[in-house]
Amino acid sequence: MSTDQLNERKNEIRTAAHAARKAQADKDAVSKLITDRVMSQDEYAAADWIMWYVDVRDEARTRHALPDAVASGKKIVVPYCVDGELELFHLESMDELEVGMYKILEPHADLRDVAAKRVDVKQLDLILVPGVGFDAKGGRTGHGKGYYDKCLENARAETPLIALAFECQMFDEIPMQDHDIYMDKVVTETNVYEGLGRN
Repeated sequence: MSTDQLNERKNEIRTAAHAARKAQADKDAVSKLITDRVMSQDEYAAADWIMWYVDVRDEARTRHALPDAVASGKKIVVPYCVDGELELFHLESMDELEVGMYKILEPHADLRDVAAKRVDVKQLDLILVPGVGFDAKGGRTGHGKGYYDKCLENARAETPLIALAFECQMFDEIPMQDHDIYMDKVVTETNVYEGLGRN
């Protein structure tokens, strides 16, 4: 498959996945099934530093699970974007989040430069990853901007990557390029798919 064909196929998948996500009924209830299943995984139990994401638009919702995650005693980290790069923030209270420029919940601006709040990706024991479309091998496509790919490339090789998705975001095959990263697991409301991972 040529690069042009691959990009065209990815765009077709993104269009179909966005439509399916938008049409997903009971997003809060279905998202709870997903986050409960994620938090019951062995990788979650074993991890100390865990990166969540804060949901935007029609992504599988994490905002209802985050308070319990923060209260659990594990060290919870959330990303935010600066100049096309993901920065990582140690979240200790939901009050540390505010609505940002794109109506996305993100860390308060005045807390971002606090040294104790800044986290290096190599500290993470588990990374929870959003995405637009996935396949059963852990193939993933995002929005095409590469924010997560850049971040995940620098994570420790043994750090599991678990994607959260609605079942309607699963496709037969996501076309993957050499630089694309496979997930270790994709967790939906009905299934846990064992992906190829990075190893």
